[in-house]
Amino acid sequence: MKAPALEVLDLRVVVAKSRADVVDDITFSLEPGEILGLVGESGSGKTTVGLAILGHCRRGLAIAGGSVTIAKENLLAASEERLRKIRGRLVCYVPQDPAAALNPALRVRTQLVECLGSGAASPDERLLDLLAEVKLPVEPGFLDAYPHQLSGGQQQRIAVAMAFANRPRVIVMDEPTTGLDVTTQAHVLDTVRQLCARHGVAAVYVSHDLAVVASLASRVAVMYAGRIVEMGLTPRVLGQPDHPYTRALIRAVPELEGATTLKGIPGQAPEPGRRPRGCSFAPRCALALAACLDAAPRPVRVGADHSVRCIRAEARELPHISIARPAEFASDGGEPLLEVTGLAASHGPKQILHDISFTQARRRCLALVGESGSGKTTLARCIAGMHRQLSGNMRFRGIPLAVGSRLRSAELRRRIQYIFQNPYASLNPRRSIGQSIAIALAEFEQVRGAEAESRIAAALESVALPAAAAGRFPHQLSGGQRQRAAIARALILEPELLICDEVTSALDVSVQAVIVELLAELQRQRGLAMLFVTHNLPLVRSIAQEVAVMQNGRIVELGEVDRVLDRPAAAETRRLLEDAPRFAARVA
Repeated sequence: MKAPALEVLDLRVVVAKSRADVVDDITFSLEPGEILGLVGESGSGKTTVGLAILGHCRRGLAIAGGSVTIAKENLLAASEERLRKIRGRLVCYVPQDPAAALNPALRVRTQLVECLGSGAASPDERLLDLLAEVKLPVEPGFLDAYPHQLSGGQQQRIAVAMAFANRPRVIVMDEPTTGLDVTTQAHVLDTVRQLCARHGVAAVYVSHDLAVVASLASRVAVMYAGRIVEMGLTPRVLGQPDHPYTRALIRAVPELEGATTLKGIPGQAPEPGRRPRGCSFAPRCALALAACLDAAPRPVRVGADHSVRCIRAEARELPHISIARPAEFASDGGEPLLEVTGLAASHGPKQILHDISFTQARRRCLALVGESGSGKTTLARCIAGMHRQLSGNMRFRGIPLAVGSRLRSAELRRRIQYIFQNPYASLNPRRSIGQSIAIALAEFEQVRGAEAESRIAAALESVALPAAAAGRFPHQLSGGQRQRAAIARALILEPELLICDEVTSALDVSVQAVIVELLAELQRQRGLAMLFVTHNLPLVRSIAQEVAVMQNGRIVELGEVDRVLDRPAAAETRRLLEDAPRFAARVA
């Protein structure tokens, strides 16, 4: 038998000060060429496990036990000097945000050469081979580009090329396709799949997207509250799950075919130091018994290469998670909330948007879809007043929208709120979450003191965050938790038009369902209108009533969601639907 490419045994990571468990009892192994999908809600410990495989942990955490063995070497026992030599040669990392991983001041050539090391023979020839492997233009001119001159998908493929450059034994990929459109995502996933098979590289693929994991991974490990609660072959885990938590996650996955809306898992996952003595999922589980509260369940084998942490692993009853049709809101027949006519926009000499026209009614959600570079975000920023190089007409409640938010009244800016795709860039790292939200309240409503604290706590809880999160800084939250905080900051001002720029791309399916539920409820209660920029086509059915498909800065198809997705007229719409990942498994 071949030696495993990676062996993780009894891994434990704790909070450095309190010694509270962040992840505990993590054990698995991978064969060469095998891909393990690591899934679970935000804050479940997926990224912590991924970083520990590199012998690293985030600030404030400490590795407290266990081993990570690659090529007979335990990385957790290695010195820092030894780890610097091991990383890149035995194990590599592909981050979620390639723009943050690539040096903006260095050309692609320089960054790839650094990965190859000084001993690389015929570096130019080797670099061109790397470009070919990740399906990038095989030409010296491409190597001379800077990261900002590449698209998001090209940046991510450069990050993949850097990781595979030295043919490592193991690669850790942390949500590498989160911000990509479905077409680019399909290309990147195909590249990863081929490279792992061709070079015998084992991969740990951290993701909240079950559809992507279903199409890529040979095995799946489901994490909850710092532990693996179910692990096995992908078709078995996602097709016939045995843990109630896995079933609940699957029921929260949006479908591309069929009109359904989503219902998230009630409650919140317990944080380190506040986890119960028994099963951590018991407070949220419809199948919990009194015995579940007594002691944490041990892994139980329920089949070949399939283990579950649940005393009712064989029970087939399902937790009660309802699925219903998406909310349908008819227009009130009055004046449109937003009118855009003949809008054109440019970045410098390059025209990005061409003759964009549409109307946005109250209580309705319009989804903007299209591949990267189609102009979705530029259109959203024009409406929000964050892009000034434009022409055409925009009216809100019949009032002309000035070009630039600073020229608009405070009341108009309050009525139109924008949620950015990257919450870490939109939240001030030097301010606590509560302070960032309080600034919005003080600016637009002059609310301070105890009243502000009460409203901030309510806003955080409405997006499935504990009120205690108000006292934390952005770096102390997971990516999904930061995004929920950014959403809470926008919703606390009770806007009339909410512009959402890929706001669920960093969220797991359960929290995504909670956010979709919340936004639908706001549509019902307040008549909230939304412009929802997304590349997640299945999610469109669950949140939007209308959809606009963009290509090369133009709207090529616009209409009711069911009509556009079921009977697409434009070739671009059909192509996007073909590239969208499907999640066929559905617990019934």
